[in-house]
Amino acid sequence: MARRIDVTGAGGVRLAAWEYADPPKPEAEPGAPGVLLLHGLMGRASHWAATARWLAERHRAVALDQRGHGQSDKPPQAAYTREAYVEDAEAALEQLGLAPAVLIGHAMGALTAWQLAAKRPDLVRGLIICDMRASALGAASQREWADWFRSWPVPFATLADVRKWFGEGDPWVERPSPARGAFYAEVMHESADGWRPVFEPEQMLRSRETWVYDAHWEELAQVRCPALVVRGLDGELGRAEAQEMVRVLPRGEYAEVAEAGHLVHYDQPVAWRGAVEPFLDAEFGV
Repeated sequence: MARRIDVTGAGGVRLAAWEYADPPKPEAEPGAPGVLLLHGLMGRASHWAATARWLAERHRAVALDQRGHGQSDKPPQAAYTREAYVEDAEAALEQLGLAPAVLIGHAMGALTAWQLAAKRPDLVRGLIICDMRASALGAASQREWADWFRSWPVPFATLADVRKWFGEGDPWVERPSPARGAFYAEVMHESADGWRPVFEPEQMLRSRETWVYDAHWEELAQVRCPALVVRGLDGELGRAEAQEMVRVLPRGEYAEVAEAGHLVHYDQPVAWRGAVEPFLDAEFGV
C-alpha cells in the first residue's frame, strides 16, 4: 500500500510524497525522528519502498518524488537548480511535519540532503549519504551523459525490453544486472508508441549541469549532525573519496556494501539495511 501526499515546492511546483507503511503512520514512535528519503537523478520515490517499509517499524518515513521525477510536476520552464531541489526538500520537511528529521539520499538526492543539512541544521537531525561524490565531475562527464541519453533505443516495445537493455544491452553495463533493469523499468510509462521514461531527458541534463562542474566539500563541512557515508563496493563513489568525505564531515561515519554497484539500496536491500540500521540505532534508537 502507498499513500500519496501532495507538497508544494519552490515556485509552486506540485510534488508527490509517498508513505509505504501499511497502515500509514501519522507520526513517528516517541523519540524517533521522521525520515525523508530522496532518490537520485532519474529515480522516483518508489525506489525507496523497501527501505521505507522497514523504517516505518519505528519512524514515520516519507519518500519524495523530486521535481521533474515520478509523479511530481515536470513544468518545462521550472527551475531545475540546486537551490530549487533543496527548497523542495525543505518545504517537504515542513509541510509533512517531519522536522527535525533524518535525511536519506541516494546520488543527487544525497547532495540535496547534505546541502539542506548545511543550510537548515534546525530541520535535520541526521544524514545518510548513499554513493554520491563531493568532487567535481566536469564537462566530459556531462557530455558522456548527453551521449548516453541519445543512445537509448526509445520507445521500448515492452517492459521486458526495458529490463533487458538496461540490465544487459546498455554499453554502460559492465556485467548483467537484473536489478538495474528493474530499476529503469520502474521509471517507464506506456505511451501510444511504446514505453518511454516518465521524465524528460533534457530536464535531467539541466538538473545535472547545476552540480557536476563544482565540488561540494565546503557544504559537506558545514553539516553538523551525525552523518553516515555509504558506498557500494562497485559504485561510483571510490573508497578514498568516501573516507575523505567522512573526515571532512564533523560527525562522519563510513560503511560500504559488498557486491553492490551504484544502486546500493535497490541492488542489495538486505545488505543496505545491515549497513545503515546500526547508525540509526546508535544515534536515534528508541
